[in-house]
Amino acid sequence: MKHSNLTQLALFLFGLGIAGCGRVDHLGKAPSFTDNTESAEHVAMLWPGLPQHTQPHRVVDQSSLWSGGQSSLLGDQRAMKKGDILTVVIEIDEKAEISNDTSRQRSGSESMGVPNLFGLPQRVDQKLPAGASLADAVEIDSDSESKGKGSVKRKEKLTLRVAATVVDVLPNGVLSINGSQELRVNFELRELLVSGFVRPEDISRQNEITYDKIASARVSYGGRGQITDVQQPRYGQQVLDMVLPF
Repeated sequence: MKHSNLTQLALFLFGLGIAGCGRVDHLGKAPSFTDNTESAEHVAMLWPGLPQHTQPHRVVDQSSLWSGGQSSLLGDQRAMKKGDILTVVIEIDEKAEISNDTSRQRSGSESMGVPNLFGLPQRVDQKLPAGASLADAVEIDSDSESKGKGSVKRKEKLTLRVAATVVDVLPNGVLSINGSQELRVNFELRELLVSGFVRPEDISRQNEITYDKIASARVSYGGRGQITDVQQPRYGQQVLDMVLPF
């Protein structure tokens, strides 16, 4: 029994240690940046890609001002292959207001009596206690009332720009992008994450794309640090709020 109690205590302390690891990172110091050397963007940039097909024995005039490459003056600067970078423009200014009000009321009454059923009620009433009778055998009353009222009011405004990297090119030519940005001010680290799928033709000549043209867009704007820790309830309180039914 003693060994079992020690095991439970060790597991409890281990769980507390795991829960507090996120806050230990910025205990008495600014939060650390996320390592980007193992990110999906970094891996995509290191990908050498497939060799481009060129015609044999082709002579290219180096003095020509025209070239079909991306690095040329008149070339297409838009992202089109794995490892390329494009700018995602996020401009959200939305407002929604919904109000519902419902009311329902119903009332019903049923009564059934058998005053003359082959003379049986008269015979039975003689044996029933005083005041009891089968003349009004069954009577049912029902009354129900239901009211509901709901209101939703939301307003969001967000303007951001972030550079994203093409991490994959799907067989149909759609580009899978992933971008991240971190900004640390004093002891608070702000994070911006964006990912999704875009069509190459939706990318502008300035190599930019708006968030409304990104399929399966995932945009996250938050942070971590001392201010965020104070605003969040403790892990124990979150567990109790999830478990307790009242």
